[in-house]
Amino acid sequence: MAVVAVTSPLPGAGLDRLAAAHEVRRHPRGSPLEPGELAEFAADADALVTLLLDRVDASVFAACTRLKVVANVAVGVNNVDLEAARKAGVWVTNTPDVLTEATADLTMALLLAVTRRLVEGDRVVRAGRFTGWRPDYMLGAGLQGRVLGIVGLGRIGRAVARRALAFGMTVNAHDPAPPPEAGVAVTTFAELDALLPTVDFLTLHCPLLPSTRRLIDARRLALLPRGAYLVNASRGEVVDETALVAALERGHLAGAALDVYEREPEVHPALLGRDDVVLAPHLGSATRETRAAMADLAIDNVLAVLAGRRPPAPVVEPGNRGPGTGDRDGAD
Repeated sequence: MAVVAVTSPLPGAGLDRLAAAHEVRRHPRGSPLEPGELAEFAADADALVTLLLDRVDASVFAACTRLKVVANVAVGVNNVDLEAARKAGVWVTNTPDVLTEATADLTMALLLAVTRRLVEGDRVVRAGRFTGWRPDYMLGAGLQGRVLGIVGLGRIGRAVARRALAFGMTVNAHDPAPPPEAGVAVTTFAELDALLPTVDFLTLHCPLLPSTRRLIDARRLALLPRGAYLVNASRGEVVDETALVAALERGHLAGAALDVYEREPEVHPALLGRDDVVLAPHLGSATRETRAAMADLAIDNVLAVLAGRRPPAPVVEPGNRGPGTGDRDGAD
């Protein structure tokens, strides 16, 4: 019987399945855990189940010498030192695909919320300031016939494209390594700078890598047409929030909708009071069904490795320097 260290409670029945076969140890406080806390908590563990906010660095792998697998309950794995895992001979797994549709739905919800001023309108009604319908009152932007730009054509980006096409939009996209067949009617741009001037709305679905950190900075925001909108449901660090605030303040952008933040959970204070910004608390995969499916897949990964089998969703395979499934979508 192996020891499995789990940093936080998980929805669904996955932990019960795990406890039927192995000893499950739950952290008393839960995520987020810093490396020192993780190293102490999982010192004698054979498997570690983590959330995106738990930082699994080289010191954790050095201290946890029995560790066989780190199962991240997320698509993204930027909280795990993948090279240290390879050197330590530890599997790293993630939970791709099961959150695709939920995150794509949330992206469209954010786009509609900011363009149709739904959150701003909700505040008006609750404050008793709604005085009745007028033909010129609280006008927003329609989607039909407009151009949506998508950065990242992984599973989520393609799912967003399908939804946008159903809304009557045209879809342009950029991905440095686009899939051979996108499966949707998308015009792809080899260069991000060439995409930006063509869009009315820009939505981000790329992973957090050294090359994508602050990918959307002041220079690239200026390439968007005046009156464009920005939606980010990928990783907060992909957007330079200070530059975003400046673009909103000078009226270059008409609005922004964010589900993730550059210094999450901290939000840039200048965003908080703006009616042209919609802020969500990292809800991309937050449906009961999706979160349970993510937990189930993470547990399946653990059970497979502990049984000597290849896990269903590997990112790092011991002895293999290839990228594995990876983090093409940059979602939860």
